[in-house]
Amino acid sequence: MRQFVNANQIKIAYQIDGPENGPPVFLSNSLMSSLEMWDRTIPALIDRYRVIRYDTRGHGQSEVTPGPYSIALLAEDLVALMNALGIKKAHFAGLSMGGMICQYIGANYPDNVLSLSLCDTASEMPPRAMWEERFAIARSQGIAGLVDGTIKRWFLNDFIEREPDQIERVRKMILATPVDGYLGCASAVRDMAQSTMLLKIKAPTLILLGRQDPACTYEQSTVLHRLIPHSSLIAIDQAAHLSNIEKPAEFNHALRGFLDSVA
Repeated sequence: MRQFVNANQIKIAYQIDGPENGPPVFLSNSLMSSLEMWDRTIPALIDRYRVIRYDTRGHGQSEVTPGPYSIALLAEDLVALMNALGIKKAHFAGLSMGGMICQYIGANYPDNVLSLSLCDTASEMPPRAMWEERFAIARSQGIAGLVDGTIKRWFLNDFIEREPDQIERVRKMILATPVDGYLGCASAVRDMAQSTMLLKIKAPTLILLGRQDPACTYEQSTVLHRLIPHSSLIAIDQAAHLSNIEKPAEFNHALRGFLDSVA
């Protein structure tokens, strides 16, 4: 069940599962999603880990503030949530935008980090024109104008056909995203340039992705792997952008194995 806390001058929605004394793991969501995107991941962790997932600013039930946002601001939100909950060090796992936030925390808040899991993410997101096109659609048609294209980027066609119930849940999650929250966070993703920052990351790092991800590609993951010391890379076959939903068994096995190896 969601709880709420005021942190970094906004209301943040979060949910905690797992044993009170378990090592804390924060999960950070993608653009146009909410903490429900981790529903297929939670069961693989909560026998041992204290899992804290939250809605990024402008998403889910967290507060929408005027944009544009920056990755630095979104990272400050997560650190403020951590402080509000009295947690000093944690494992961080983020997918897409969530992985960008985790990169920033790994580079700039090293004392807070036990490990990083950077999933289906990238350190830079060109080209700018693509974002301007999406912003124009969001402003004129709302999030509904983006939903079909988003689902096609997030999942392979056979998954879309095979798991209509999952796709419907994802569609509702996307459509629940406030337009201003989308524009604020998408601006942060558009403007991000973090490749040189990666060299500062010292924590053990897993780079995990769907091999067929068209949004944050295998090539972009190899950049992360090359620039982050002490990193390993795992690509899940027959999965696109939301590999945690498309291939939950493989994703969970990789994430849990990595966390256990660090813990």
